[in-house]
Amino acid sequence: MKNSIWVTGASGRIGSELIKRLKKNTDYRVVGTDLDVDITDSASVEAAGDIYRPTVIINCCSLSASRCFEDNIVEAFKVNALGARNLAKVSRKLNAKIIHLSTDDVFACPEVKRMTEYDTPNPISVYGKSKLAGEQYVRELNPKHVIVRSSWVYGAGDNHFLAYVEDKAKKGESFEVPTYKISTPTSANTLADFILTLIDSSEYGVFHASCEGCCTRYEFAKEILSTIGADTSLAVPVDGETDSTLLENLMLKMTEIYEMPDWKDDLHNFIADNKGE
Repeated sequence: MKNSIWVTGASGRIGSELIKRLKKNTDYRVVGTDLDVDITDSASVEAAGDIYRPTVIINCCSLSASRCFEDNIVEAFKVNALGARNLAKVSRKLNAKIIHLSTDDVFACPEVKRMTEYDTPNPISVYGKSKLAGEQYVRELNPKHVIVRSSWVYGAGDNHFLAYVEDKAKKGESFEVPTYKISTPTSANTLADFILTLIDSSEYGVFHASCEGCCTRYEFAKEILSTIGADTSLAVPVDGETDSTLLENLMLKMTEIYEMPDWKDDLHNFIADNKGE
């Protein structure tokens, strides 16, 4: 076998897409885990590492932004920071590469500005702070790391913005959407395809991997509604102070290992591919 790959968070939005793609490649031995391995427990992670003996660990496990509130700070840091630490320790012990998924929420900008991998993170939410702490553990504990930051990821399941908008459209219900939140929608399919290129790549470090272009949440909602043939007036704009987490894929452009598509093209392709599901 060329690579033995362990994917944590395998039933999640990105993990499930990765498993689907990885299992099509007979060169890989693939193991996917979720609640069956508690990544917050160091002994459980070490035991799993000894059994699976991965050459690559892909950490898709995360406590989502919607569950990372100020009164849930312990759980947020346990999963997003301590869990990343435990996986990084085991990957270093096994001399394995670790590919760790992070987020645009490590940034918070009061102006529309593209943040590169060389800009200093400044998270303000519990989610962003806990994900940044996870990044720091991965960097410190295993030099063979790739940290992937993406933005506004949608995919399989119901816990994402695309599914929320589609549900509102089906019910014919109007909903409020901020015009002040700015970033770039990215499908789990496209992000998974990029992560696959990292498995055999000799590149390491931090990579931003969001689709090209940008939009507000309101513009994103209107594009979804238009694409599925729904009434775009269901999306009701709400104004506020600018909150931008816009990423610049600088490392991708310098290394030329992958080219991210335009966010509208990616959205249209995703909806067409998943029509009827």
